Amino acid sequence: MPTITVEKERFFKDLGKTFRDEKEFDGILFDYGLELDEDTQLTTPEEKPYKLKIEVPANRYDLLCHQGLVLALRTYMGTSPAPNYSLSIPPPEHQWKAYVRKETSQIRPFFASAILRGIHFDEQRYKDFIDLQDKLHGNLCRKRTLVAIGTHDLSTLDHSNKIISYEARPPQDIKFIPLNKQSEYDATQLMTLYESIRRTNDFHLINWTCTRINSNKTKITLDTKDVFIDVTATDQTKLGIVINIIITMFSQYCSKPFTVEPVDIIYEHDVGSSYRSPNIEPLIFATRQSYINSVTGLSLTREATMALLGKMGHQASKGASANKPAINASTSVVLQNAPHDDLLNVAVPPTRPDILHECDLVEDVAISYGFNNLKKTFPSTNTVAKPYPINKLSDLVRKECAFAGWLEVLPLTLCSHDENFRFLGKEDDGREAVILSNPATIEFQVVRTSLLPGLLKTIRENRKQPLPMKVFEVSDVVKKDSSLERKARNTRRLGAVFVGKKSAGFEVVHGLLDRILAMLDIHWIGLTSDPSSRKSFRGQYQIEESNHPTFFPGRSARILFQPSVLIKKEGQEEGWTEIGRLGIVHPDVLQHFALDFPCSALEIDLLPFL
Repeated sequence: MPTITVEKERFFKDLGKTFRDEKEFDGILFDYGLELDEDTQLTTPEEKPYKLKIEVPANRYDLLCHQGLVLALRTYMGTSPAPNYSLSIPPPEHQWKAYVRKETSQIRPFFASAILRGIHFDEQRYKDFIDLQDKLHGNLCRKRTLVAIGTHDLSTLDHSNKIISYEARPPQDIKFIPLNKQSEYDATQLMTLYESIRRTNDFHLINWTCTRINSNKTKITLDTKDVFIDVTATDQTKLGIVINIIITMFSQYCSKPFTVEPVDIIYEHDVGSSYRSPNIEPLIFATRQSYINSVTGLSLTREATMALLGKMGHQASKGASANKPAINASTSVVLQNAPHDDLLNVAVPPTRPDILHECDLVEDVAISYGFNNLKKTFPSTNTVAKPYPINKLSDLVRKECAFAGWLEVLPLTLCSHDENFRFLGKEDDGREAVILSNPATIEFQVVRTSLLPGLLKTIRENRKQPLPMKVFEVSDVVKKDSSLERKARNTRRLGAVFVGKKSAGFEVVHGLLDRILAMLDIHWIGLTSDPSSRKSFRGQYQIEESNHPTFFPGRSARILFQPSVLIKKEGQEEGWTEIGRLGIVHPDVLQHFALDFPCSALEIDLLPFL
């Protein structure tokens, strides 16, 4: 979870409450769902000012700064009511407009903006303002790949027509003095200058006509009185969340607290499409008192529930809203048919984008009431869990391999493209492996389609261990499958590799195969020649010589399986099915994996045995 650092003295002062001891304060944080990670007064008393490090939930973006924590806890403790946010709409001649040009639709199509008028910064508030943007960029904005925030001193902009233009331009046409720099750069030079933002591939294409993103000209200082905020995004939902969090946290310092001046956004590529930004109207959710009581085990009245929701920043009223219907009512038959005297209408503030469903309101009621105060009861029904058949089969195979003296290993699921194909003597036809679009390293390029690369790498990293070495793995491989919605399928396999000093040990892996299949009641074809006897077995198997580039020529075989009537699936064709291969590993493969001793390997699918 994210950790927020606040100055202890300032934090307690803004909370407006004196705590008897640290335990009382820690208890309030815990009840609210937060955790005091560190108090530097106790851990490093020589360092001042003292600071508190508080862990907050990952989906509570309103708690990522000092201001958000104070507002939330003051409301929760009843020190002050939840603020009401409003728009301060200027006369038409003073209304700022932003035009979104059509070329931006290919890069960051969504744009939002707002103005904080008469804001008063001091050193701490200014630091919090910058810090909140950094935390949002690193968290919700995914290092600016989804959303990017820009803040500017409004007084530095051209006020003649009060128009902002959001454009995309070629890199060579973008020239300005970056923030805290003295020289002018173009976009190409900026990409070299700011190595830390290379993740944002389209950064160098975005620019303003009347001002510059992150330019020194529009730099915000402690003397700034009017702040212009712009947010660009590839995700419209996250766009709204980000701009609402910023303005709700710092509009309290405006000349009119908790008021924001909107900006009219006009889309050039969608004629007639425009809206007023930001949208800070509360979202209306409907919930049922009976549902809240059934989930929490309480017997609350609607009045009591309204008070509890108020402690969490919501405004609740009885019945359904006639002016503004709940956003979740139209899709819920249960809410539509609920009695009027059971309904609650809850106005969720713009600071709480984590509220997505009726159950989220129930969670807030439970937090406000106190989880420790809920009655502890056993559920009225018991459910007994059982493993999926494939997992149960996998555990049985693991045990048998271990009983046979083999050691289980757990290599990584991702591997390099060469390890999955070239090192095994195979070619990539583009129809088998799932390839990562943004691998972190060369070691994690594809999802493995075979267990052998991981087993051979494990042996390579343990070359100093005494021989012989017998290792196995029971895990999934992934292959493309266009017939499925996810376009890929998992297959459970058993893989095993034997490495010896003098012998490749083909008979050892062959023996493991015989042992595993015998324990699964799959018999060698020579033992099931009598057709009448096959009905008592789960199936029969045989091996057939077959060359494969991973194995030494003439020293490999494919494993064929024929199910009996006991496990034969409806519609399954008669005959033999290839379920895997075994053989002596090719010397070229051993060389690719830096192995000096001969090896034998086995790999089979387990799904046909279900």
